[in-house]
Amino acid sequence: MTGPHYSDVWRGIAEREPARTAVATRHATWSYGQLAAEADAVARFLVERGLAPLDAAALLLYNLPEYLSINWGCLATGVAPVAINYRYRAGEVRDLLLDSDSKVLFAPTSLGAIAAEAATGLEIELVTIDDGGEPVRGATRYEDLVAAGGHLPPIAPRGADMRIYTGGTTGSPKAVVWELDTLLEARRQSTWGIIGVTPPETVEGAVEIATSPATPRVTTLPLSPMLHGTASSTTMGTLAIGGTVVLHASPRMDIDEAYRLAMEHRATRLIVAGDALALPLVERAERGEGLPYVTSILSSGMRFSDDVKRRLHTVGDLSIVDMLASSEGGPYAFGITKGVDDLPARLVLQPGAVLLDDEHREITLEAGALGRLAFRGILPKGYYGDPEKTASAFPTIRGHRYVIPGDWARSNGDGTIELLGRLSAVVNTGGEKVFPAEVENALLEHPAVDDAVVFGLPDRRFGEVVCAMVAPAEGAEVDVEALQAFVGERLAGYKKPRHILVRQSLERTLTGKVELARVKEDALSELARQTEAVG
Repeated sequence: MTGPHYSDVWRGIAEREPARTAVATRHATWSYGQLAAEADAVARFLVERGLAPLDAAALLLYNLPEYLSINWGCLATGVAPVAINYRYRAGEVRDLLLDSDSKVLFAPTSLGAIAAEAATGLEIELVTIDDGGEPVRGATRYEDLVAAGGHLPPIAPRGADMRIYTGGTTGSPKAVVWELDTLLEARRQSTWGIIGVTPPETVEGAVEIATSPATPRVTTLPLSPMLHGTASSTTMGTLAIGGTVVLHASPRMDIDEAYRLAMEHRATRLIVAGDALALPLVERAERGEGLPYVTSILSSGMRFSDDVKRRLHTVGDLSIVDMLASSEGGPYAFGITKGVDDLPARLVLQPGAVLLDDEHREITLEAGALGRLAFRGILPKGYYGDPEKTASAFPTIRGHRYVIPGDWARSNGDGTIELLGRLSAVVNTGGEKVFPAEVENALLEHPAVDDAVVFGLPDRRFGEVVCAMVAPAEGAEVDVEALQAFVGERLAGYKKPRHILVRQSLERTLTGKVELARVKEDALSELARQTEAVG
């Protein structure tokens, strides 16, 4: 099944209404015509550098307007855009450049040193966007690229893909490959259905909806990074319906600035990462004038508490859509509340979502039924360059292809489910997935550490925080602050343990395992004692 292609829809809107505002930041606005012109230039540059459909270009960018024009230029030429977390260190960036086979790397000058180090020795061309950082020797300047102009292909090539890196639950991040010919089709409900419009079947129909005075004008402010699936898909969808994307163009969240942008541009839709962003947002709104223009707030994959939702409903007449989804597929379920009377929020299974028993058979959703959550709607092709993992994650069972993320759920018998959790040790902190083994390996590189175990503990704001328990090497003493800094030099900041507890031994079993339940209980007790001592 194929449907409208993002690039073709955006191009149609730009041709029909070039002056319509596409992007706004604190300092400037970009019309659809201007965004298209920059995408033109990116497309020309990629083609001139020899990139063809199914090649890849990496985006080491925070929420800059250039993120959108570069993404568009990639899609228009069939080059796969690969978003890399801008909080990664050079070694982590390099790993993904190699894994994705990227031939071009786009980065702001503020991250120029990291980008240059990551690309050293690789056949990758570096393009830098000036955001006040030091110029990077030998890099192509984005402003020069734009000044050279270009022209978008009349129609985006078919058979291209988009690669979305996921933190994963079994090791290093892997790129989920979505066919662009079906991606917008998979997002019909979240693009058009959410605004009460029947999804179109053609590009012309999509352009007609986007430019019609009857279509609600959506202004979206993503507070979470666009490299995350929900923010990326929502901003792309906003442009597909002729809306405006407001960007907090900074690598660090300033909630006062975000609130000012939401008020000044009358943002109707906000993208958050659960309580990690919603809590400081509602605290700021309570000190200010509420959220008078916001009609919806979207979040996915993060703890989003009923208490914070209640406070948000109090400061604005808005709906909250708490999505259970993954880069590999979904959405599995929505928890939608339109006011305080709808709380506590209940997760409603979406079309294509099912529960499977231990034999991978779909079970009847009667009250109390337990199963593993799965999805068999429109799915990605799999993981880039990893057919073995693809076959494991996307099994074909009794004629249906599924994705099974590993979450267990209990049916309430009325179409809603109770999520019970994932049988894995992945730590989800502020919307970022952290694989414990990676952090443990970094800890064990320190000469003072003999053994280490990493785990998550509950946190009111971030859902979970990364914690570690370590045992010192013989005759060594562990300086906790120095050890945290040591890890921070090797891994992204959100992977650095918030708390490190030192024990003479982790008391591993004869099979070499650590009893995580005991370790977590021990950690919680010590942290409680520390809090009491301070208080």
